[in-house]
Amino acid sequence: MSVVHIDAGPGSGSASVQTAPSGVAVASARVAPPRDGDKPYRPGGSAAPTELPPADAAFRAGAAGLHPGAARRPGLATTAPFLRACRRDQPETTPVWFMRQAGRVLPEYRALRADVPMLDSCRDPAMITEITMQPVRRFRPDAAIFFSDIVVPLVAIGLDIDIVAGVGPAVAEPVRDAAAVATLRALEPDDVPYVTQAVHSLLGELGGTPLIGFAGAPFTLASYLVEGGPSRNHLRTKALMYGEPKLWHDLLDRLAVITTAFLQVQIDAGVDAVQLFDSWAGALSEDDYRRYVAPHSARVLSAFADEVPRIHFGVNTGELLTAMGQAGADVVGVDWRVPLDEAARRIGPGRAVQGNLDPAAVFAPEPVLAAKVGDVLTRGAKAEGHVFNLGHGVLPETDPGVLAHIVDLVHAG
Repeated sequence: MSVVHIDAGPGSGSASVQTAPSGVAVASARVAPPRDGDKPYRPGGSAAPTELPPADAAFRAGAAGLHPGAARRPGLATTAPFLRACRRDQPETTPVWFMRQAGRVLPEYRALRADVPMLDSCRDPAMITEITMQPVRRFRPDAAIFFSDIVVPLVAIGLDIDIVAGVGPAVAEPVRDAAAVATLRALEPDDVPYVTQAVHSLLGELGGTPLIGFAGAPFTLASYLVEGGPSRNHLRTKALMYGEPKLWHDLLDRLAVITTAFLQVQIDAGVDAVQLFDSWAGALSEDDYRRYVAPHSARVLSAFADEVPRIHFGVNTGELLTAMGQAGADVVGVDWRVPLDEAARRIGPGRAVQGNLDPAAVFAPEPVLAAKVGDVLTRGAKAEGHVFNLGHGVLPETDPGVLAHIVDLVHAG
């Protein structure tokens, strides 16, 4: 058995990623008490707790290839603040987690991924487990988010896509005509066995912390496929959308099927909630969103209406919030451009909100940061339910200690 030890950062102890003789990878964590002078930066806060629940027998059996099946953890839906807030059941403290909390902001993540391509790390159950757990050890957020990438299901069905550092997804053969669309087959659970294995592993590590699964929304996936990579103006995407609406809807219909299947694998494995990322939806007018995009996102979200809480998030979507609320999620994520109380008004009744601290606020002086966190909490309290988050992903230059401090501020109210 080979073992790679990872420094999990000050106050976080260490972790190891092991490869068993059977070839199945297992991840474990050992959390040591922080040394004096070695506590995470938490102005006015406390050191992180020093113990994690041990992995249970079901996880070890699953890691050995038995895959016993994961039941959702009994009672979590009624006790975990994150899940209660998602269902608009007001918890005693506002729950908090961060988009991109598992990633390059953490030195232990950079060390683990130093020589490992992004997509390889997303297909290794041990690395998925370890990377997902890293921010849980450091920050003690109220939820963990499964480490993956939105293009993983597309690669799993055979598309030639790479993730280029500093750029994003690069599609070798963009999808721009009927023949290319016809090649997009449905995703089967056997295409992504590492997802099920990693979720089972994480359920044994997380204790009472909920696990969020996620996927890219059909429009955002379509934009990457049509453009061939990231785009600022989405010219080819909109040209196809306007010029060949039948082909466009065929493309998004197929992507909705793929996305639904990818989320279903995660739910069947045991995740407690799911988030649908529509990162590029903000490039659309409300009319175009309703006509060309919303029906396909609604199809995905409706598939899980009675299973787990569903979060729907997009960037620069202030003018789309009403339509996004009507698409059917339980929680609508809001970026930092719209005050959260106004966002809740636009979204309408029957929905919780998630957000929405400006990611750049983490670089502000502590009193300014504290005031901004307090403002988000005050405005979020006017919604039917509120999950604190940033208005987009954690910026890579962020001090991890500041994120830990934000968790303390949110929990202190």
